[in-house]
Amino acid sequence: MTGTSRRIADVDVLVCDPDGPALDGERSAVDLVGEALGAGASLVAIPVSRLSPNFLTLSNRKAGEAIQKFVNYGLKVAFVGDVSGAVSASDALRDFVRESNRGRHVWFVEDMAALEARIAGAV
Repeated sequence: MTGTSRRIADVDVLVCDPDGPALDGERSAVDLVGEALGAGASLVAIPVSRLSPNFLTLSNRKAGEAIQKFVNYGLKVAFVGDVSGAVSASDALRDFVRESNRGRHVWFVEDMAALEARIAGAV
């Protein structure tokens, strides 16, 4: 198991350990989906430190394929940590993060406190 199950504002969340296997695309996303479903979670919180170095390079489609797996299985996903460096280097990523944060299924948040506040506001 690479995460801990927590209940935050009536939402079951799988909080992934920061030092677990890298999320590098579809296959690793499927592993996390299985873990989340097994834990009864509806949201997966993934530390940015778990993202492979090129995960946020949108042109390689790794992020899109991984996120699609979560959504296909009815899971929300939150990327927890600072992505400002990657965002400042890519207009496309900046737009993607902004649009994701407007939605209900994929979020980019600074830390767990911000995720907890976001969940509490979304319930």
